Amino acid sequence: MGRSARLLQLIDHLRRARLPQTGPVLAQRLGVSLRTLYRDIATLREQGAAIAGDPGIGYEMRPGFLLPPLMFTPDELEALLLGARWASRQADPELAQAATAALDRIRSALPLELRIEVDTSGLLVPPMRQDTAPEPWQTALRLAIRRQHKVVLHYTDEKGRPSERRIWPFAMGFFENRRILAAWCELRQDFRHFRADRVRSVTDLQERYPDHRASLIERWSQHMGHSGH
Repeated sequence: MGRSARLLQLIDHLRRARLPQTGPVLAQRLGVSLRTLYRDIATLREQGAAIAGDPGIGYEMRPGFLLPPLMFTPDELEALLLGARWASRQADPELAQAATAALDRIRSALPLELRIEVDTSGLLVPPMRQDTAPEPWQTALRLAIRRQHKVVLHYTDEKGRPSERRIWPFAMGFFENRRILAAWCELRQDFRHFRADRVRSVTDLQERYPDHRASLIERWSQHMGHSGH
């Protein structure tokens, strides 16, 4: 096992542990000497890992610690790179800008060798077709999903007929040529899907819907599985 992989494994052990882990236990799990373990802990602390404890007492990861970007494996970096590039082309302008900023932040924290790998990666996302440009209300819908807010959707169906729906949006699917909103419809008292390109306007009611997003997603997943769609 390489040192980078070992450091990642050490962090994972500490993050998952409910109680402080002694040096000998950690060293045995990693298959290294105590001296090597102490060096690894010192290295992680220098890189910003919030590891509390001392030899003879045990070590634990303080709550809220996030892995620094340079601790990602090459596969994880490629996944993040591909995802950020996709979001920068497919998502609404605010989310696209956030994806680019996140990628820049990760890149700036990488050592030179990995930075070059990111800059010269062969994983590319081609430009999307013009008819998939993000709808102007996509941000409003995304924020409503995040905040679990009820919204009023002014919508046009496949025959061009306008309607007004009071819905609980909980998910949005990003497909190649369209975006689909999944929501609970108060009018139909059932799950419904709305094409974002048929939305004419969105009014956020600034009111949380009574169910939790996670519960809605779980019920929706079961519904979709049973309905055969």
